[in-house]
Amino acid sequence: MQPELQHQGGNWITFWFEALCIIGSLILILVHCWSIWQQRDLWSPWLVLSVIIAWPAADLVSGLVHWTADTWGSEEFPILGPRFIRPFRVHHTTPTSFLKCNFLDTNGDTCLISIPVLLCFYWIPVHSTAGVFALTFGVAFCIFAIPTNQIHQWAHMSQPPRWIQILQKTGLILTKEEHARHHKLPYSGHYCITNGFCNRWLEAFGFFRFLEKIITSLTGVPPRLEETRQFNDRKK
Repeated sequence: MQPELQHQGGNWITFWFEALCIIGSLILILVHCWSIWQQRDLWSPWLVLSVIIAWPAADLVSGLVHWTADTWGSEEFPILGPRFIRPFRVHHTTPTSFLKCNFLDTNGDTCLISIPVLLCFYWIPVHSTAGVFALTFGVAFCIFAIPTNQIHQWAHMSQPPRWIQILQKTGLILTKEEHARHHKLPYSGHYCITNGFCNRWLEAFGFFRFLEKIITSLTGVPPRLEETRQFNDRKK
């Protein structure tokens, strides 16, 4: 039997890098919120719709990212492998080890990814109703998406904070019961981990199986190849 896989902690360089990513993403969000406030004469009820749409959009993207990391690629890829792919694969083997990650380690990567997205929002012309709508959607999307890993961690806690339990019960964030559906071999469904709202629809329509068939037909690579091989190796 091979030793149990664990999430890898970071060093002091990683600590400060993740801290800067979190601070940087927060500053960018606040700057964009200020831009939206400055254009308040262009506000309309449609802005509420942009925020509402951003909620399931963030959940859908969390599922796409999760599915990609679970299904394709290798942990040996430079940068992406150890930083993004490996944590998802390790999490299947030892799901509770994720609870040992501190706040920075849990949220640093999502903030890192959000920074270039938030920087791109500077190209949105906000001097029109459509521009304010687009920027509001983008900022709301990032606000919902950035804490995805933290929400994921809460879904694995036996006793998360009381206010988190309330959010889980109302369905605003991912529940333990919903995420438990993903942690069943071969870990091939219920990928969305922001609030899990999209899972029922994506599973009903076979969305990810459809994407896998397309990719396999184009590349000849079957889904979950590396994880299946590693799982078989660990059984020896």
